[in-house]
Amino acid sequence: MKVLHSLAELASLNRPLNVAIGVFDGVHLGHQRVIAHASVVLTFDPHPMRVLHPDKAPPLLTSTPHKLALIQKLGVDVALVLPFTREFADIPAETFLEQLATHRVRQICVGARFHFGHNRAGNATLMERHAARLGYTVNEIPAVHTADGEMISSSAVRAHVLHGRLDRAAAMLGRPFRLLGTVEPGDQRGRSLGFPTANLNLHNEVLPPDGVYAARVGQRIAVVNVGLRPTFQHATPGRLIEVHLLDFTGDLYGQDIEVALIQKLRGEQKFPNIEALQAQIRADIAQARRLLT
Repeated sequence: MKVLHSLAELASLNRPLNVAIGVFDGVHLGHQRVIAHASVVLTFDPHPMRVLHPDKAPPLLTSTPHKLALIQKLGVDVALVLPFTREFADIPAETFLEQLATHRVRQICVGARFHFGHNRAGNATLMERHAARLGYTVNEIPAVHTADGEMISSSAVRAHVLHGRLDRAAAMLGRPFRLLGTVEPGDQRGRSLGFPTANLNLHNEVLPPDGVYAARVGQRIAVVNVGLRPTFQHATPGRLIEVHLLDFTGDLYGQDIEVALIQKLRGEQKFPNIEALQAQIRADIAQARRLLT
């Protein structure tokens, strides 16, 4: 997928364009419905709330590289990532539309709640008002709901993950909730226990509650620990994400891996000794195999 960073670069495409516009954090099923109509996906970095109201900005479901990877999997050829700055936020909505339309844009697709431009004055209605003059059509996609009627949104996905409702998050995402991170050296604690782990430096900002999870990394089954490792008195401060890949030997240091969290196995707990912890890890692995094989 080709990634552009300015409106001017659209000229290089030299063809009529269908453009989907949105923040697309999480790339959930509602976002996918919008993106399905596009040859170009236009999104922003950082999240607009980080600039406009940083004290109220939500934690991200996906970093920009992760979001782009998910968009690419939908078959999109071109993504346009516009830097979101205070100056960009002050551009009147009409001016932005005029600038965009000069690049042979024939259709603009947005979600029902999308706003843009100075003071968020732009929406699908304003786009329609200028459509004939600027030579495009507007495709406003209505809100998408789960099978039981809950409206799908990034906020809802975020809340489900934070409260450990991974099945609800997956129903909105159309896939299991995934963590993306870079494998970095740890303190080798897992290896010393007989269960080597990949320690993730997360790109995500949203995590489920502490505990042990059955997961997949590609086609491989994994057991993932999220938390503080309370059994060890001198554990590294802060939450850690440790991934034990079943039946795997190899060096993953420096690689980015994506971990699909499938089901929580248990909460994090403190064990009286190392032997009790090892026994529980063996039980966790056996349970993950039963669930995911």
